[in-house]
Amino acid sequence: MKKVTGWKKSFGHIVYTIAPALSLVLLFLLWVQISRGNSDLVPGPDLVMKRFVKTFEKPINGYLIFGHILASLKRIFLALIFSLGIGIPFGILIGWNKTFNAIFGTLFEFIRPIPPIAWLPLIVMWFGIGEFPKVIIVFIGTFTPVVVNTATGIRLVEPLYLDVGRMFHANDRKLLTEIALPSAMQSIFAGFRTATSGGLMVVLAAEMIGAKAGLGFLITRGQDAFDVPLIMVGMIVIAIVGTVISIFTDLLERRICPWSENIKSD
Repeated sequence: MKKVTGWKKSFGHIVYTIAPALSLVLLFLLWVQISRGNSDLVPGPDLVMKRFVKTFEKPINGYLIFGHILASLKRIFLALIFSLGIGIPFGILIGWNKTFNAIFGTLFEFIRPIPPIAWLPLIVMWFGIGEFPKVIIVFIGTFTPVVVNTATGIRLVEPLYLDVGRMFHANDRKLLTEIALPSAMQSIFAGFRTATSGGLMVVLAAEMIGAKAGLGFLITRGQDAFDVPLIMVGMIVIAIVGTVISIFTDLLERRICPWSENIKSD
């Protein structure tokens, strides 16, 4: 019986190791097959690769591909700084203080369902089409998940932990900083992870209006010029950047919240 169980585990490990690579191979083969029927609308991998190499050699609106990547990352990074700096304290207050939640929590819940893109026309009319409005749009998209996850983490702190703290005469400040916040750290970090991926999506939409650089600008330029390979290059680069960001945030979470790895493994 033990041998059968061990064989099943080994087989499952092999499947889980091969499956990601196999899925990418199948996607690539499907791409090749579709491109044979209509290469104008769906260019093959060879055409996309040639266009990708060209982005390293010939600037698009004065920027090579890395310039456009950095332009998008800069907007996301600035928005995340403000989202974390404002959103985490705001979420803590909503989750911890009933009075604050009663006053501002309802207002936040009323505004929260509005998609960041819906704010775009107003932001453009109020602030124009420069860098500042783009950062504001990304801030709106990243602020919400930070607040929601922070407040949820604070509210879900085990009451027994707080009761033990009170038994040792801990005041509210110590209960919050030494018990509630460490317990909610994993939820707060989940909000950060969601904000980073959401920020990438929102910045693309923001860059499609009046931007002079960025990954969203590349896709818009490809659409205007009917340069389908450029559009696909932009999409592939977005996928690569998103994957790198996901790996980075995962490594950061393991460093800051090492106990989360044990929970996932269980």
